[in-house]
Amino acid sequence: MSIVHAILNPRSVVVVGASNDSAKLTGRPVAYLQRHNFSGEIYPINPRYETIAGLKAYADPRDLPAAPDLGLVLVGADRVVESVRQLAEAGTKAAVVLASGFGESGEEGKLRQQQLMEAAGGMRILGPNTIGLVNLTDKIMLTATGAMEMEDFPTGSIALLSQSGGIMGSLLSRAAGRGIGFSKLVATGNECDLETSDFLEALADDDATMVVALYLETIRNVGKFRTAAKRVVDAGKSIVVYKVGKSESGAKSAVSHTGALAGADEVYDALFNQLGIIRAQTFADLLDIPAILSTGRRLASNRVAIVTSTGGAATIVADNVGCLGLAMPSPDQETAEKLLALELQEAVLDRNPIDVTLAGLRPDLFRSIIRILAESPSFDAIVVVIGSSSIAQPDVVARPLLDSMAITDKPLIAYVSPEAPGIVRHLNRSGVPAFAAPESCASALAALLKLGKSESVEARAQQAIDCSDVVAGPMNEADAKALYARFGVPITREVAVPTSEEAAEAAKTFGGPVVIKILSDEILHKSEVGGVAVGVAPDHVQKVCNDMLTRVRSATDARIDGFLVQEYITGGVELILGFNRDPQLGPYILLGAGGLTTELYQDVSLRLLPIDRKQAASMIDTLKCAPLLKGFRGKPVADTEGLVSTILSFADMAHSLDARLLEAEINPVFVLPEGQGVRAGDALVVIGE
Repeated sequence: MSIVHAILNPRSVVVVGASNDSAKLTGRPVAYLQRHNFSGEIYPINPRYETIAGLKAYADPRDLPAAPDLGLVLVGADRVVESVRQLAEAGTKAAVVLASGFGESGEEGKLRQQQLMEAAGGMRILGPNTIGLVNLTDKIMLTATGAMEMEDFPTGSIALLSQSGGIMGSLLSRAAGRGIGFSKLVATGNECDLETSDFLEALADDDATMVVALYLETIRNVGKFRTAAKRVVDAGKSIVVYKVGKSESGAKSAVSHTGALAGADEVYDALFNQLGIIRAQTFADLLDIPAILSTGRRLASNRVAIVTSTGGAATIVADNVGCLGLAMPSPDQETAEKLLALELQEAVLDRNPIDVTLAGLRPDLFRSIIRILAESPSFDAIVVVIGSSSIAQPDVVARPLLDSMAITDKPLIAYVSPEAPGIVRHLNRSGVPAFAAPESCASALAALLKLGKSESVEARAQQAIDCSDVVAGPMNEADAKALYARFGVPITREVAVPTSEEAAEAAKTFGGPVVIKILSDEILHKSEVGGVAVGVAPDHVQKVCNDMLTRVRSATDARIDGFLVQEYITGGVELILGFNRDPQLGPYILLGAGGLTTELYQDVSLRLLPIDRKQAASMIDTLKCAPLLKGFRGKPVADTEGLVSTILSFADMAHSLDARLLEAEINPVFVLPEGQGVRAGDALVVIGE
């Protein structure tokens, strides 16, 4: 039995610091276990009592008749370390520490957390600073949250892993109020030992769980998280994450455009997309999206039909559906004829939304319309709008919805327009996803389109080239391009020279206009100091170089190594290809619209490393500027295969240099017409020690 299984399904629980007063936090866990008929042994620990809640109380865990599976530690922070030590000595498998005042509270707390781990020895720890966990599947309540005071807890196939105990309690009560059932809920707290990833991986094998909802503040071990998420997705289950910190700018580099374009949140987005995890954009989504995913129904395409008894509400739903990329086609001719054959002259049946407002509320009418739409090849999902008239007659629309679930496997959902929590709860408990906001209907359906979009990386042989001769520090452009070339990145034809006279001589060999750049490992953004000139005629090169040198020296005291004379490329699509390292998630590469407008357009695609050829190609396809590479308005089709190969060579360089590579960038990378390849037009590399 795995340790997580032992925590979620303990056969015996010891409650350290238990109280006889069930109104107090310290009295709740025993009361909750008893109220929900926990079948295992409960051992209260408190030297001040002989019995607690009718159970024999013990002064010390080491006095117990048998080693328990799980310990709940309810004592204050100053007594936790000793209590954990006693539990470990008693042979307890794992302990849940509720107290705060540890790693989240400063240096003293961090020291206490370290002492906690030392006291635990081989015993595993959930927490500290957690509210506990709840196994609703088996009615095992291992928590002190006041949310458990509710009378009714619907069970379902959604598991929640939360790095906040308060959020766990909030979602539990919200879900119960809406009739949405959970299987397991775990608040992981400080994660001094067991992390979100440990429970995520275990849920891959939990038959009661189809969807895992995550409330994340951070990911402590990205490799472990990736492995766990892959196991869940490979098991045919879905993951929905609400990650806080969207407004934080993250660790942005002052050196490369890449660092400025990709804040921490964008890197998290990339990680979730690669793993096939759906990101909840709002807190409400963290319930709404799992609710529809847990039905097991999927969208074949993006076409939605709306059936309504209230026109205004349907318009709002249609507006939100359209904003998220879902389509609202009119019924095909055969479907329209079937609808019109119902002979409801007052209703609008041959358009979408299908509006029966003036036809009156009739269960048989809704049932017939839903059946016709379910059988129609024009629609992939059906939204039924429940209007205010249904408050007095909730079964008029609810009953046909429930009956119709058996005749189709298409997603069938309800938008309850009035404030009618009873109808919402009844439908959800009956298996029909019901929402109280039109935005929720749209985001839930849009989430179905994202399923099966994970980008698992296929193993490929990465180049491992010796770079031990590469010295620490920023490189000038010529040296950076020489490094790129080692890995097969195509570079522009160019010559590095120390003087303007030699630049003029070199320019004559290019047979046409050239690009002149100042060369310095201390100037990484040459255009900002006037260090770039484009389309220079060979006979003007010397003067351009001298003027450039004067201009640059007036702008900076940086050391000048000379000039770079480079071929002048026209006719290609300019992109940016960059590398950076997120302090939490690790190395990633970025592809985007390049050139001088890079930061203006903010059109980028990110992938965490490693990547394969399929992922490199998908980076290109997800760019807004991708049509420019595919013959937009008569332009030549660009060499995307050459670009894919360049992306992989660039990734191989990052792999070989590993932690020594701090930043790297090609801006622009010229993507030439098909068959002509690509060229690295500019280069930036910063090497660490």
